[in-house]
Amino acid sequence: MAQYKRLGGIMAITLAATTGLTACGFGGSSGEATGDGTTLDLLVPSYSDATQGNWDDVIAGFEEENPDIDVNLQVESWDNLESVIATKIQGGDAPDIYNGGPFAGFAEDELLYPVEEVTSEETYADFQPTFLENAQVGGTTYGLPFIASARALFVNDALLEEAGAEVPTTWDELLESAKKVSELGGGVAGYGMPLGSEEAQAEAAVWLWGGGGTFGDAEAITIDTPENLPGAEFVKKMIDEGATQADAGATDRSPLFDIFVQGKVGMQVGLPPSVGQIESDNPDLEYSIHPIPTEDGSPFTLGVADHLMAFQNDGDKQEAITAFFDYFYSADVYVPWVQAEGFLPTTLSGSEQLAGEEALAPFLEVLPDAQFYPSTNPDWAAADSAFKALFGQLDGKKSAQDVLTEIQEQVDAG
Repeated sequence: MAQYKRLGGIMAITLAATTGLTACGFGGSSGEATGDGTTLDLLVPSYSDATQGNWDDVIAGFEEENPDIDVNLQVESWDNLESVIATKIQGGDAPDIYNGGPFAGFAEDELLYPVEEVTSEETYADFQPTFLENAQVGGTTYGLPFIASARALFVNDALLEEAGAEVPTTWDELLESAKKVSELGGGVAGYGMPLGSEEAQAEAAVWLWGGGGTFGDAEAITIDTPENLPGAEFVKKMIDEGATQADAGATDRSPLFDIFVQGKVGMQVGLPPSVGQIESDNPDLEYSIHPIPTEDGSPFTLGVADHLMAFQNDGDKQEAITAFFDYFYSADVYVPWVQAEGFLPTTLSGSEQLAGEEALAPFLEVLPDAQFYPSTNPDWAAADSAFKALFGQLDGKKSAQDVLTEIQEQVDAG
């Protein structure tokens, strides 16, 4: 089962239990630098049991090509990461390179290098433009898009064929096909609608953004808007007309996708690691992956990304940091790392190199159209909590307008 190891940024999704590999300080592959060499301290989270080994391989290759630079690696669990980085910054011991999620606070405190100062022009130009835009504070890019996840519609082909339903591209088509599948009976649901507290904000984004709405930007969180209302109203329509599973307002995404894997849900939005879950738990499932239906059928996906960032510290390691980033983001180094952890690349060259991967193709195709949570807004955390607590009320008597208003009120209250 996919597991989610933290809030904020991209979820640390693995197909096995994640074990935090903690240390008291920077340990690493090479110890202290000697002579005129440079030592880079690299602090990263554990995405899976293989994370430390994956980084060790990268560092070994980098140090072989750059014998005057040593890299000290420290791997922490997601549960510990934020407290570790805060303690290091407070003690004047910030890492040179850090892999994390939120970075706006570091940028506002002028702790980070702008990305263009620690990457070559070639490396910078290789990032997906939408991911670069999401990594900016005040128009300056401070986070290097590291790994990505996107969403797509998983379809049980056998159920749709049995129901005489078509793969949808618009909301109206989705409603029609989902109702047909639900009418098969036997505990089968047409569309898996997870509005429970695990990831209600993600399902909300699928619908509100798919109708032309947004959650706002770095300046303001805007939930109670006319643009968001069509999506919320259609969610309620899907539920009220029997196109979803029962008790949609309290259903979490992970257990619901387990039911999809078992063959009892016609369609549900899923993630790249969902492919591995199906291969592991029900390899005989007849399914396909398609773009998420939207109100008018235009392309869209919910994108999430973690970032690498470089702390300025004494300002004397800029060249070494640049060398490391340029090495790491070369396709032959970067793509194997991303594949090993089960994510998507944030670079154009990475997407090109994986273009032949049939299972990833639907996700890679929609990456250029990715939209993101307004995570650089300090009020996003309140909005995230409000969606998880309140959006499920659409499965009930409250109107869509009232639900959006209540979410906005909770955000504004802080």
